[in-house]
Amino acid sequence: MALDNWLVYLAAVTLLALTPGPNGLLALSHGARYGARHSCSTILGGAVGFVLLMLLSLLGLGSLLLTSETAFATLKLLGAGYLIYLGIRQWRAAPLQITDPGATKACSSIRRRAAEGFSVAVSNPKVILFFMAFLPQFIDTQQPLAGQFLILAATFTVVEFAVELLLAMSASRILAWFSHRCGMQLFNRVTGGLFIGAGTLLAISQR
Repeated sequence: MALDNWLVYLAAVTLLALTPGPNGLLALSHGARYGARHSCSTILGGAVGFVLLMLLSLLGLGSLLLTSETAFATLKLLGAGYLIYLGIRQWRAAPLQITDPGATKACSSIRRRAAEGFSVAVSNPKVILFFMAFLPQFIDTQQPLAGQFLILAATFTVVEFAVELLLAMSASRILAWFSHRCGMQLFNRVTGGLFIGAGTLLAISQR
């Protein structure tokens, strides 16, 4: 891949990562609940999910979603339902006990956090369609595809991980602002409402 082409791609994926989305919101939520270090598994799970979607888009799943209304609608509703489920769970979550952070971090395993990040990443079929339209602009058909995909996937993963980690780190610092029960309950309601809103918008959106 030519350096100038990669630099354009780097700028594009950085802007994409900075655009608010469900995985960024999840990183923010887990950063506040478990701390930045414990949120790395969430972020890594989401990054793995995005790389999988990149691969699937190149292998032709995006074409299937474009041609099959049933496949697209099914995946869309499943993804929307999962986001709404996360929102309801966050809305109903008990306020954090700031004086006992160890208990908070112990309530969710590394595997569970990673699985949640992965599930949020792969729950939106529009991401596959986006990658299908976005990635070919940076692929040289005269060069081996595998090497180019590794570069594109690695660049996207590093940028996405860095941005979401910054969100998680910022959230952990915000904890001091929510030192009473009402403040933490407000945080749960706001982030839960955003998840529910994202799921609702996905459910009612068109292609």
